[in-house]
Amino acid sequence: MLNFNEIKIGKVILLNDEPYVIVKTDHHKMGRGGAVLKVKCRNLINSNILERTYQGAEKAEEAETEKKKANFMYKDKDEAYFMENENFEQFNLHVDEIGDKIQFLKDGTDVSVLYFNGKPVAIDLPIKMEFKVVSAPPGVKGNSAGNVNKQVEIETGALISVPMFIEEGDMIRINTETGEYVERVTA
Repeated sequence: MLNFNEIKIGKVILLNDEPYVIVKTDHHKMGRGGAVLKVKCRNLINSNILERTYQGAEKAEEAETEKKKANFMYKDKDEAYFMENENFEQFNLHVDEIGDKIQFLKDGTDVSVLYFNGKPVAIDLPIKMEFKVVSAPPGVKGNSAGNVNKQVEIETGALISVPMFIEEGDMIRINTETGEYVERVTA
């Protein structure tokens, strides 16, 4: 069981016999009253969002999960296919279960897979990954004052906002949690 103070973003709790990951917390302290914690969590099985309020003495049941390393192999229209690094077993996840992370999956990427009741339910990507820019509009001369960005397409097909000096063929580093450009990678 998680105490009131242990309920934090990223923890996986059990609600209605299903795993939920906490995506947002809001702590309120009311004058003489006790503390209140408002939590927004996402179901790891069907991606539904649930909001819940915990009072000072309440506890949350932590879901029994297991993390394993796996390698992303490929994806088709509806499914993404992975292979466990330890026993080489293959499994697939529906693209809806992966969410926005699907745009940063490229062949051979090592991911951390979260298992609940022996079934894979979610993945975590490395926080920073490198991608090749496959399409970039040219920078407009005289449009470099201030913080000016343009949209480029990376090798996975995702569109990323980058500074004007990034060109087609450049390697860039992206934060996969926020989807933001971090830096240009030099060889």
